[in-house]
Amino acid sequence: MKSKYAGACLCGEVRYESDSEPAFSGNCHCKDCQRSSGGSFTPAMFFAEASVSISGAPKYFRSTGDSGRFIERGFCPSCRSQLFTKLEMMPGVLGIKAGTLDDASMFNPRLDFYVSSAQHWDHMDPRLPKSEKSPQG
Repeated sequence: MKSKYAGACLCGEVRYESDSEPAFSGNCHCKDCQRSSGGSFTPAMFFAEASVSISGAPKYFRSTGDSGRFIERGFCPSCRSQLFTKLEMMPGVLGIKAGTLDDASMFNPRLDFYVSSAQHWDHMDPRLPKSEKSPQG
């Protein structure tokens, strides 16, 4: 049986799957996400970490985010594709980069956040609610 949410890095060495629904999904426009993605935002889905099974061994890089708290970004050690995010402010939660889904049409963003850092050339969906900073307050 195929999992509802499944995906992989570019080379396929690291895969993940989950049958749970994301607790939250949205587009992060913080400077760190812009820098790490090379784009104007990162589309992300957040799951209970225990509900996601990962095959392969991602490597994690830790940095300090706009909130002053740490962020760990998980990537494939071979192709370096970013897959995961762990946030100090959300223990037990795993962020998954929506573009790594086998079926990216499963991504349904609910919010644009950190829009105070958004680029002027980024045309956000006007139907989505906006948060100046973190949706966690």
